[in-house]
Amino acid sequence: MDIEKLKFPIGKFVKPVKITSGHLQEWITDISTFPARISKEVLDLTDPQIDTPYRPDGWTLRQVVHHCADSHMNSLIRLKLALTEDQPVIKPYFEELWAELTDTKNMPIHPSLKMLEGIHERWTSLLNSLTKDQLERVFIHPEQGKTFRIDENIGLYAWHGNHHLAHIVETKKRHNWI
Repeated sequence: MDIEKLKFPIGKFVKPVKITSGHLQEWITDISTFPARISKEVLDLTDPQIDTPYRPDGWTLRQVVHHCADSHMNSLIRLKLALTEDQPVIKPYFEELWAELTDTKNMPIHPSLKMLEGIHERWTSLLNSLTKDQLERVFIHPEQGKTFRIDENIGLYAWHGNHHLAHIVETKKRHNWI
């Protein structure tokens, strides 16, 4: 079993040299459709299946679903900060510690699926309204010591959803749940 392939089933995010309107349309579509796509993959799973790790020493599928809600909520907040403040320094969070909290490890996935639906509906509406100038606005990620442009972050989060969706799909395939 190739651990790197289990960790990154679709590979790591690669930012295009030049982000085009075509990239943005594709990424916004991925973000827009993510809640329906993840729900389709997890709603019929049993609790023992949902509590299966996607890789050795990895998160369970339950933790992956809850993580997506947490992460995408943070991304929407970062977008709003970048749109309303001048180069804000965002607040990072310890996703690996959030994944160990009781709500992430033990709660049913339905509340996070509902969160994703609402977050993505608002996020998509906002993304579709952005001007060229707004797409170039930035936020600073102090933990990574990097400045992120909004257009780049759209691509990163389209990838993020597809990345975690692939964790679920590949786990289902390996266990013959499809």
